[in-house]
Amino acid sequence: MADILIGRQQIFDQQLNIYAYELLFRGHDFDLSHQDGATQATNQIITDTILELGLNTIVGPHKAFINFTTQSILDKTPLHLPKDRIVIEVLENVQIDSRIIANLKELSELGYIISLDDFIFSDDWTPLVEFADIIKLDILEMGEAKTRELIQRLKPYNVQLLAEKVETYAEYQYLVELGCNYFQGFFFNTPNIVSGKRINVNQTAAIELLTTINKTDVEFEDLTRIISLDVGLSYKLLHYINSAFFSLPNKVSSIKHAVACLGLKEIKRWVNILTLSALSEKPEAVMQNALIRGKMCEELARLGGDKSDNFFLIGILSNLDSLLDMPLKEALEQLPLADDIVSAILYKTGVGGEALKCVISYEHWDILSIEFKNIDQSLIGDAYIKSISWAKDIMSNIK
Repeated sequence: MADILIGRQQIFDQQLNIYAYELLFRGHDFDLSHQDGATQATNQIITDTILELGLNTIVGPHKAFINFTTQSILDKTPLHLPKDRIVIEVLENVQIDSRIIANLKELSELGYIISLDDFIFSDDWTPLVEFADIIKLDILEMGEAKTRELIQRLKPYNVQLLAEKVETYAEYQYLVELGCNYFQGFFFNTPNIVSGKRINVNQTAAIELLTTINKTDVEFEDLTRIISLDVGLSYKLLHYINSAFFSLPNKVSSIKHAVACLGLKEIKRWVNILTLSALSEKPEAVMQNALIRGKMCEELARLGGDKSDNFFLIGILSNLDSLLDMPLKEALEQLPLADDIVSAILYKTGVGGEALKCVISYEHWDILSIEFKNIDQSLIGDAYIKSISWAKDIMSNIK
């Protein structure tokens, strides 16, 4: 596979279910956010990479928004990709002329979904609105007043609206009211903090469990007893351990047996995962993101030759504010975590904090900050794809 980084950003519908992912690409010799990256060789790298990895690996059952540049539209590069799985995203720097309009209209008639990126009305772009399916609005760039004005102008057209760079739940809510269909941005990983919010009884029980299992001196007997007292957790743990994910030769029939089979580290990992998944009523994308963070932090530790015991915990707990809708510092205070773990999560200190910073930079596609211990970026990218695949398998077993 080519030496290429692949990132993705979630796109949600009005019910905050994942509708699609926008795929992001970067290689040593090109950057698709710049017009000069649009060469036939680059297009071939993109299609080969996607086809080699498989769309299911990167986006699961969802659609993939892919940025296409002037040359890739002229070359009809989208024809290499399945029309039922991709959305052709036309970048704002595409040079609109009769050939571009004709090619996009042809692709639309063949059944491809056409999305116009960072749309602003102009004479050049108006012909595309006639057959486009989705129009993306950069609400950060336009601000609320211009966003409202543009949405009003688009009402006569048969298009769906995708608001991008949505940063807060308040923005998401007013955009729903304005009629936007889809939403993209980091609002989903930001807690919707309500003053004076208290955790409920079920959350309190879950936090007590997290408190006990993450004590440094917890032993096999303690874990076995704690898990056995929680009927729901016991059932889930036995169910998952006996699933194809583990491929154990013999069926595990007791918690004691499960603890003995997996060992202390793996049992703690699984109890953390199961407890966190029960902790929040948020859509599953929040938990999935926590799992990707945890696994990728662990993978970076492995690549950097570090002991990885705490890296997974640092990654998954870094999303605790989103799960509980409270400030991260306040959420972490509920748990008896070692000072170095808390500092890594809150202030990105130590090796664990550096790994977490790298993972979050990858999420945000902050290319210049994607670094950890001089590890080649391509290996960091591989760790990301591996973490996505792992988290997808986990989510299919904790539903």
